[in-house]
Amino acid sequence: MNPITLTLTVVFAAVGGLFFSAGYFIVGIAFFAIALFIFWALKMANAWERFVVLRVGHFNGVKGPGLFFIIPIIDNVIAVIDNRIQTSPFNAERALTKDTVPVNVDAVIFWYVHDAERAALRITNYLQAVDRVAQTTLREIIGTSLLTQLLAERKESDERLKEEIASKTADWGISISSVEIRDVAIPDALQDAMSREAQAEREKHARVILGSAEVEIAANFVQAANNYAGNPDALHLRAMNIIYETTKERGATILIPTGMVDSLTTGLSTMPGRVAPKAPGS
Repeated sequence: MNPITLTLTVVFAAVGGLFFSAGYFIVGIAFFAIALFIFWALKMANAWERFVVLRVGHFNGVKGPGLFFIIPIIDNVIAVIDNRIQTSPFNAERALTKDTVPVNVDAVIFWYVHDAERAALRITNYLQAVDRVAQTTLREIIGTSLLTQLLAERKESDERLKEEIASKTADWGISISSVEIRDVAIPDALQDAMSREAQAEREKHARVILGSAEVEIAANFVQAANNYAGNPDALHLRAMNIIYETTKERGATILIPTGMVDSLTTGLSTMPGRVAPKAPGS
């Protein structure tokens, strides 16, 4: 009972008691009758509540929010509907996907009652019905989807669930705000197999990249060889530069055969503007 109804009932009953004790029986009885009428007839609905009222078994109306009266005995409140957004978790255990993989799927649905009359009169228990429809639809979606779709296309699955559930609950006065799949659990053995498959795919991709790099490097080497073949002096300068870079970075002493030194010296002496050094004693 709401506090306003309780307060007015107590006040009128107290006043009736005072008149009754003072000898004004008819007035006292009238106040008692008013208190009893308020007790049974005055109702208050909160902002999120809707009272579905039947009059002599027929639908009379939806009352609320605020204060309202009903006729005792004739009117009957058969349901108090909460039209706020409700959150209902649901799941499907060991449901088979289209490729016969058993999965456990947990999801949550956000819904609300947009028509209190239908929710009260079209179905016995709309709370239980929403849960049952959500579970059944989830199993249907799993059975028509591949495992890869459930794992990779989560948003698309959520949208399909929302549309399917909404089409089934619309006649009950219930709207679906959204449906979200929270988790898709697969067997441990399958997780290991998928992990190995992903690792093999990454290794394959790495080998393809490495092979492409080798082809590009080989092409560059062929081009460099052609350039050096037409210009031996450039080859000698490149060799000397490699020797210099090696000793500079590593700080090591490199022993070079005298034949190689003579070859480098001979090659440099043939460059334009260069004179080969004379041997000692010549």
